[in-house]
Amino acid sequence: MEQENQEINESISQENRKQHYKNPNQNGNSNKSPSTQSGSRSKNVSKSSGSRRRQSTPIDEKLKAFVEINQEAHKQRLNPHYKLDLNSKEKIRITPLGGLSEIGGNITVFETQNEAILVDVGMSFPDEDMHGVDILIPDFSYLREIKDKIKAVIITHAHEDHIGAMPYLYKEMQFPIYGSPLPLAMIGNKFDEHHLKECRQHFNPVEKRKIYKIGEDFEIEWMHMTHSIIDSSSLAITTAAGTIIHTGDFKIDHTPVDGYTADLHRLAHYGDKGVLCLLSDSTNSYNTAPTPSELSVAPAMDRVFAKAEGRVILSTFSSNIHRVFQAIQYGVKYGRKVCVIGRSMERNIEVAMQYDYIKLPKSIFVEPEQIASMNDKDILIVTTGSQGETSSALFRMSIGEHRHVKIKPNDLIVLSSRAIPGNEGSISAMLNHLQRAGARISSDKDIHVSGHASIEEQKLMLRLVNPKFFLPIHGEYNHVMRHKETAMMCGVPERNIYVLNDGDTVEIAPKYMRKVKTVRTGKVYIDNQNNHKIDDDIIIDRQKLASDGIVVIVAQIDGQHSTMLSKPNVTSFGLVADKQDKHFAKEMEDVLEHFLANIKEGLIENPRALENDLRQVVRKHIYRKMKRYPLIVPHIFVM
Repeated sequence: MEQENQEINESISQENRKQHYKNPNQNGNSNKSPSTQSGSRSKNVSKSSGSRRRQSTPIDEKLKAFVEINQEAHKQRLNPHYKLDLNSKEKIRITPLGGLSEIGGNITVFETQNEAILVDVGMSFPDEDMHGVDILIPDFSYLREIKDKIKAVIITHAHEDHIGAMPYLYKEMQFPIYGSPLPLAMIGNKFDEHHLKECRQHFNPVEKRKIYKIGEDFEIEWMHMTHSIIDSSSLAITTAAGTIIHTGDFKIDHTPVDGYTADLHRLAHYGDKGVLCLLSDSTNSYNTAPTPSELSVAPAMDRVFAKAEGRVILSTFSSNIHRVFQAIQYGVKYGRKVCVIGRSMERNIEVAMQYDYIKLPKSIFVEPEQIASMNDKDILIVTTGSQGETSSALFRMSIGEHRHVKIKPNDLIVLSSRAIPGNEGSISAMLNHLQRAGARISSDKDIHVSGHASIEEQKLMLRLVNPKFFLPIHGEYNHVMRHKETAMMCGVPERNIYVLNDGDTVEIAPKYMRKVKTVRTGKVYIDNQNNHKIDDDIIIDRQKLASDGIVVIVAQIDGQHSTMLSKPNVTSFGLVADKQDKHFAKEMEDVLEHFLANIKEGLIENPRALENDLRQVVRKHIYRKMKRYPLIVPHIFVM
């Protein structure tokens, strides 16, 4: 088409040149003066132009009327305002308790006047400076306040950031749990680990495309959605105020491994009926290219196994069952037996096989004890540890501490995952260990694809659902802000979009959306060794110890004269070098002596207040000299 247009333009250009640059000897005009020629040419052009002017085509009033009819139909179709009951006084409140300004910890409360439901109860991972903390769970304070209103927990899918905190909630309070089979099976495993088997009685498995009435105020439909874990769902939550669509985590995968594509028809159905509000996944809001299909990793898998000369050790998220399934398929294609190592990986593959999400013959699997006696080219090891977790199987292999697998020079390590923000350092350290042990690291970038929607898929979701109000969720602040811009491009007015923070409560009715209050939120620190909570002040102390060290001062004081009975015992760690210990102890002795010389009247009689005042004096002195805030531990004995 472009070439044809170019040829037409060239033809027109040549014709114009012929018209404007005729040979002056033609038509007997050679003897005419320039002015005569010019005048004659002007008349000819004028006559020619008049004769060539095209008459306007008559307007067909019937066709024009249908243009107006169709334009009005488009306005009606694209404006959800017309589809809602604007006379309704009903309203719904939405409060995220986690999942915003972070990736993880997703939990949202949907609340009417008399009832409430929770959507997902997820965990998140700690920062590197949260020493001794394994996971973070949401603060359940607000749930305790509205406990009697909560009718159910609704689950979208089985990722840890959506179900990981369920055992900790159910140790404290229990509600019916609704979800598709795989998420419930994985929650059941978590309950078993936490000695909560009796909580399985709360399970209510759902059939997708069927509407369930929960309490008196909620009707919910689970719609199949594609993501990086099987059996994911989007939700249609219908209340008296209107229908709310919660996408859950999603991408639009037209060629999923199991062939079960996203149920776009049901989303469009609700969009056509009228949607009050859309809550949508913001994780990949900056990705302009469509997210590749999970099936697209197959060629990369084939390349990896075709070139591997020794063992292939593949690590990915244990929940990404279709990724593991594809790896196993290609391992078997190239004549390898499969050894699954890592508790969560073993458990998830077992569940997927038990419930027929994937079908694999048991004969292809071998136990870790059998690896040592097998040929390296005959082994595929599928394991946990793609994020460099120090307790994972792959990390223990990297430092030579795994019981069954010792890294060899011809081993090929394949990380089929992306680094979760904050885990880059851990992953790099693990890869260094693996390479020092002689292993090769696969550099094929096509071995991983995201499970989250790019901008184009977000646009498709917005157009299908066509909501009046929009709440971008599931992402850091910059992700949700970018998603807001995408929604505005798709016709959602800026006034109808609210960027939430955790704890914000928005009230939505057909005529308005507004913030009405802020509730208490936060994180609770969990030590996985004993599944116990860790108090905030313990974490703060650990952070101080790690960054600024500790100073311990033990002194005996004459209570009558406010003087030291002997030199104080000063011990410090992480603050000064060993060779400076004596000098630092003398410095602290001088600080204590000055403190006692200027002590407030009556303070000597209150040892606790005395220690607190001394702590502040020492803290200020050390900061003034060293610009550090160590943990100060004074022990004063008044004699």
